[in-house]
Amino acid sequence: MARMDSYVEYTLELLEPLGPVQARAMFGGWGLYHGGRMFGLIVEDRLYLKTDDTTRSAFESAGGEPFVYDAGKGRKPVTMSYWTPPPDASDDARALLPWARRAVDAALRAARKPKKPTVKKASAVKKKTVRPARHA
Repeated sequence: MARMDSYVEYTLELLEPLGPVQARAMFGGWGLYHGGRMFGLIVEDRLYLKTDDTTRSAFESAGGEPFVYDAGKGRKPVTMSYWTPPPDASDDARALLPWARRAVDAALRAARKPKKPTVKKASAVKKKTVRPARHA
C-alpha cells in the first residue's frame, strides 16, 4: 500500500467533520471515499470534489477548476466531474465542509442513477459459431 503524504493526511484532518473518510491510492493520486462512495480526488497536492449537473455551477461560480487529464498522443484532454473547492475553503475545515457535503451528495446521486448499457464495438464482439446438430 502506498504511504500517504502529508497533504493527504492534512486533507483527511480537514474532512473529519464529514465523518469517516478513507483515502485509497490510485493512478498516482488518491481517491477519497465516504460511505463506500468515491467523492474526491487528490492529484499533485490538489483536492478535487465530485460534482454533477446539480452542483457543478456552484463550484464554477466559486472559482473552482475541473480536473483535466491528458488522454494521450493525438487525443483531446479529458475533463472529469471533479472540481476544486473555492480557494478560501482549501485550508479551513469549516469552509470546506459544505463543499465536501455537496460532493458526497453528488456521489450518492450518481450511485442511484441507472447504468447505461455499454455498447461493444463490432470488432470486440465474438462471432458465435453455429454447428449443425448431430443426428443419431
